[in-house]
Amino acid sequence: MEIDHFSSTALNFNGVEVSYGSIQDVVFQEKHSLSGIELLGEINPLPNESGKGANLFKYQNQQQQQHEELRFDNLMSEEVNFDFGPQPTQAFHETRGLKNQEVASSELVEYNKQEPPSLASLELLRSHGSRFNRLSGQNISNIETSLDHQNRSTEEIIRVAGTRYVQLSAHWNDSFFIPMHPYGFDLGDLSEEENRDVELAQFLLAAAERVGCQQFERASRLLIVCERNSSATANPAQRVIFHFAQALRARIDKETGKVTIKGLVKNEERELHRNMDTILSLTCHKKIPFNQVMQFTGIQAIVEHVASDTKIHLIDLDINSGVHCTALMQALVERQDCAVELLKMTAIGLYTCKTKIEETGKRLASFAESLNLPFLFKAVFVTDIAELKEDHFEVGRHEAVAVYSPYLLRNMISRPDCMENLMGVIRNIKPSIMIVLEVEANHNSPSFVNRFIEALFFYSAFFDCLETCTKQENECRMATERILSAGIRNIVAMEGRERTVRNVKIDVWRRFFARYRMVETGFSKSCLYQADLVAKEFAFGKLCTIERNGKCLIVGWKGTPMHSISAWRFP
Repeated sequence: MEIDHFSSTALNFNGVEVSYGSIQDVVFQEKHSLSGIELLGEINPLPNESGKGANLFKYQNQQQQQHEELRFDNLMSEEVNFDFGPQPTQAFHETRGLKNQEVASSELVEYNKQEPPSLASLELLRSHGSRFNRLSGQNISNIETSLDHQNRSTEEIIRVAGTRYVQLSAHWNDSFFIPMHPYGFDLGDLSEEENRDVELAQFLLAAAERVGCQQFERASRLLIVCERNSSATANPAQRVIFHFAQALRARIDKETGKVTIKGLVKNEERELHRNMDTILSLTCHKKIPFNQVMQFTGIQAIVEHVASDTKIHLIDLDINSGVHCTALMQALVERQDCAVELLKMTAIGLYTCKTKIEETGKRLASFAESLNLPFLFKAVFVTDIAELKEDHFEVGRHEAVAVYSPYLLRNMISRPDCMENLMGVIRNIKPSIMIVLEVEANHNSPSFVNRFIEALFFYSAFFDCLETCTKQENECRMATERILSAGIRNIVAMEGRERTVRNVKIDVWRRFFARYRMVETGFSKSCLYQADLVAKEFAFGKLCTIERNGKCLIVGWKGTPMHSISAWRFP
C-alpha cells in the first residue's frame, strides 16, 4: 500500500485515534536550539524551561567519575564496568505517581514541551541507522536481507523507527517544528502492520528517554500505548516492544518505590536456561544455528591443540546438556595416528544443578562406551564459583588440559571477586587451550539510555532469528523468548550488583585477558571450514553470518553480531 509522505494509517489506542501526524506533535514536537559547541557535548545541552539543567550528558559524566573511583585494581573496569552500587540520576520536578491508567488526547498533549532526546543516545541511534543503509545498499552474497515489504525483519523495523526518531529530533529549534516524511528515506513500501510497529517502536524509544531523565509519569503514559498494542504472542516486532516496555515498567516501579528488592538478586536468565527441559533444549539446539556453529568450531580447535596427546582432560565450566562433548568424543575416536588412552571430563556446577549435571554425566559415559572410548566423568559442585580451587580439578601428569567456557564469564562481570578467583585458578592449571564463547554486544554501558538502545537492536535481531528458525516449533520459541525476556528485564530495570546480565564485546575481553598474560590464538582453515559447513546444514543457515575479528570469529544474524568465539593459551 502506498503511503502519503505526510500522513499514515491511524493507530487505534482503545478508542483513541492517533495518526502519525498527531504523534509527531505528541512525542516529537519539542523546542530546543543547539550550538556547535553543545553538539560536541562540551556543555550541558538539555536545560528545561525553568533553566534547571537536567540532561543525560551530565548524568553520564557523573557516572564515569564515580566509576573511576570504584576501579577494581587494573581489571579494565572502565570497559567492563564493575560498578558496585546504584547509579546517580538527576530527577525532574514532577509527580512520580501515575494519575491514572488511561490514555487520553488531553494527557498526550502535555508532551509538547518536553526536552529532546540526549545527543549521546541520538548518536547511537544514528550509527545503527547508518549501518542499516550500508547493509541495504550492498550486495552481500551470504546475507539475504529481507527488504521485501512482506518480510521486513524485526531489526529493520526498529532501525526505521530509530532513524525517524533521530531525524525528527534534528528539527527542534526555538520557535517551530518542520514536518517531514515519517521515515526520512524512501521506505514507502511498509505494510500497514509494519507502519504500526514502527510507530510503537518510536513510543518505546521516547519512553526510554523519559525514564532516563526520570520523567516517570510521562514515560508511563507512553508505555501504556506500547503495552496495549503489543503482547508476548504477537508478531516478533511487537513481542520485542512488549518485553522492553515491561522492562521499562519494572524500572519505573523500582525507581518510584512501588517495588522494592531485598537480598541477593538471582540471575533469572541463567536460572531459566539451566532449568529448561532437556528435550526442549535439544530441539532449540537443532533449530538455531548459533550454538552448533560455535560449538563445532571450538571442538575442532581443541582437537587440533591436543592432536599429539593421548590423555586429554576437558574442564567444562558450564556443561548443560553436554551436546558439544559428544562431538569431541567422535572426533577423538576418529584419530588415526594417536589413539586416546583416556578422555577425562570435569564439569563445574552449583549444587542447585546437581541432578541435571549427573544425568549429563551418565549420558556421556554411555555414549563413550558405545564408541569404545576410555572415559572418566567427574562433577565438581560448589555453592558459589568463588569457592573454586585448583585442587578441585585433579589434573594428572601428562594430561593435556583444555578449558571450555560457554557464556559463563559474562555472568561474573558484576562479581569481580568470582572472576578474579576463577581466572587465577585457570592460570595455575595452564591449559593447552581455553575456548571462550560469549555474547557479542555492549550491554554494560553506565548510561541507561545507551544500554537500552544497544539491547533493543541486539534482541530485535535475536527475535527475528527465532521467528525464522523456529516457526514450526512454537514451544521452543516461547521458551527461548522467556529466557531472553529475563535478560532484557535485567539489563533495563536493574543497576549495581542487581544487574547481573552484562554482555561486553570481544575487544573488552581481550583487554581483560591481557591482564593474565593470556595469548589469543587464531582458528585454522579447518575450523573456519567446520563453521561454514555447520551453518549450511540449517535451512536458514545462509542468514547466519561468520566473520573474522582479529583472531576470533563473530557469528551473527543477517550481519548483526550476536556471539564471539575466541581461543586462548597461557605462555
